[in-house]
Amino acid sequence: MAKHAGYARFVFNWGLHLWMSAYEEGLKPNVNSIKKVFTNYVKPQYPWMSELSSKVDQYAFINLGDAFKRFFKGISSYPKFKKKGHHDSFTLDNSGRPFNLSGTRHKLPFVGWVSTFEGLPESWVKKVTITRQAGDWYISFFVEITPEITPKYRERIGVDLGINNLATCSDGTKFSNPKAYKAATKKLARLQRHLSRKVKGSKNWAKCLLKVQKLHQRVANIRRDTIHKITTFLAKNHSQVVIEDLNVSGMLKNHCLAGSIADASFYEFRRQLGDKAERYGSKLMIADRFYPSSQLCSNCGHRQKMPLVRRTFECQNCGLKIDRDLNASINLEVRDV
Repeated sequence: MAKHAGYARFVFNWGLHLWMSAYEEGLKPNVNSIKKVFTNYVKPQYPWMSELSSKVDQYAFINLGDAFKRFFKGISSYPKFKKKGHHDSFTLDNSGRPFNLSGTRHKLPFVGWVSTFEGLPESWVKKVTITRQAGDWYISFFVEITPEITPKYRERIGVDLGINNLATCSDGTKFSNPKAYKAATKKLARLQRHLSRKVKGSKNWAKCLLKVQKLHQRVANIRRDTIHKITTFLAKNHSQVVIEDLNVSGMLKNHCLAGSIADASFYEFRRQLGDKAERYGSKLMIADRFYPSSQLCSNCGHRQKMPLVRRTFECQNCGLKIDRDLNASINLEVRDV
């Protein structure tokens, strides 16, 4: 699988280099023209490519084209060259014919038999993507599922996202933020110091690098698992879930809170909640970005300034005293979206 990942990286980088060279010469390159050059003139020069699946280079060019589409639409930055050992991956299909995945033993097109740690339910898929992260290989694929409509215990709930408590619900339920990255900061700094003292490319350097990658992976897994559990609970038990359209990119400009905000993964929370809502028959509703949920009294509607350091909302009009996050979530629940 490492050979296929290296093949995909080679093709992507070669295509990106040719695209940049053609553009500098005043030409207007596209994926199809670059792919023809590769197939007719480059591929015959490397006999080892014929030993690997041709689907790998096809999807590498598709990924290159998608990267430029996102760039031209202003969604992402200019495509970058892929580095060995960083997000190694490749995609395979079965020439348009669906193939079966079930249990822990799977026969992948061209690659052959592979084993997975977790058993998979029987599924017919058209393509799979194999990715290496921190030395481990992962398989991902799309499969159609029937929505599982679950009984709802509450019609509507507002959810305020934060740093100390990742989610505060309008019914008073609070989900704490594990702050996985913050908890691992000291250990990560120590490992990175050790890594900087190693000779780059040596075996000891590779071992230390793997330790750093595994720690990053553990942090990501803790964060992802927490969000999965919260979003599943919300989508399964509520007909409508209301959250705020947070300006995450703008919030990250606050250098004092940028690390904590990134650790909270608000965008991932919203993405997962949207997927779960569709799966369990609930509806995700997004309140306007400029709706002042934290500044409005949930009892009388009076608006007042609320600095971040003030954790309790004390209404200057009706005298209500309430946790600022709970107050915001109640306002989100009653917000007409």
